[in-house]
Amino acid sequence: MYHKINYLVFFLFCSISGIAQKDLMLVEGFAQGTTYHITYLDNNERFFKTEIDSILHDFDLSVSTYNTNSIISKINTNQKNIILDKYFINCFTKAKEVYENTKGAFDPTVYPLVNAWGFGPGKKEKIEPKKIDSILKFVGFDLIELKENKIIKKDPRVCLDFNAFAQGYSVDVVAEFLNYKGISSYIVEIGGEVFAKGKMLDGSNWDIAIEKPIDNKAAENPALLHINIDGFAIATSGNYRKYTIENGIKYAHHIDPKTGYPAKNNLLSVSVISNKCITSDANATAILVMGLEKAKKFLNKHSELDALLIYSDDKGNYQFYETPNFNTFRIKE
Repeated sequence: MYHKINYLVFFLFCSISGIAQKDLMLVEGFAQGTTYHITYLDNNERFFKTEIDSILHDFDLSVSTYNTNSIISKINTNQKNIILDKYFINCFTKAKEVYENTKGAFDPTVYPLVNAWGFGPGKKEKIEPKKIDSILKFVGFDLIELKENKIIKKDPRVCLDFNAFAQGYSVDVVAEFLNYKGISSYIVEIGGEVFAKGKMLDGSNWDIAIEKPIDNKAAENPALLHINIDGFAIATSGNYRKYTIENGIKYAHHIDPKTGYPAKNNLLSVSVISNKCITSDANATAILVMGLEKAKKFLNKHSELDALLIYSDDKGNYQFYETPNFNTFRIKE
């Protein structure tokens, strides 16, 4: 099991109480150190929990750094004759794409730094400049490549961590399964990351809430606004779910691959809408690391992404930046 680096910052609001139709199916469970909720319409009333749990189990065996027998864990410990599967290969390929697009703001080789800061499965280390500098020597996605279905490292100490977008990708995997089964109306939510398609029973789009970015490690925060999506995914990355306090200073879990330290800027949360949840999840992480001004320039170049950025001004008040098309997803009050 693993806790994703991009922690959940929005929640699914799908009120189904009082609906008498028998073809609304709800599958719930636990995966990847969090919960999942999948709602779909099926006139044949098929219940897919066994299949979905099996898919998510196989997914963990591929890319979970919390599972010592997973493919990614074997790669990180330099085991021999590792057979890569489609989940790992797709994650690596997407990571390389986002790494290049974001000029390194997204980099899955930050794993040793994630552990050092106490945000991974490894033991937290004493943070001091010389320690960070020593780790940075083997952080960089240019130090590892996928060639002929084999991983090649330029330094054996290089390690991978796909947790920044793995939950988003698992949403896509489950959505693909539902598509294969002929389900045309559904919403998949895993750890707060969501893909929705089709309509609810009353004919309206699926309703999702983006919450207020209030420091809160355990409980749900109040909703800030609601959106509708159909055939799109949304993922949110924030600095208020997973963080640590050291010497009175708050450090969020998003590590800047260039400095080795948690990103420090005035962004509080980033919600990204795209056609795939893996894309939304990875880019939300990268944007949070970039900071506001670089994020604006990046989003201006990537019209395939719609985003809402929440940041704080000098007085601590919420401010908002959104891409031009984001407003089309809002549920008007």
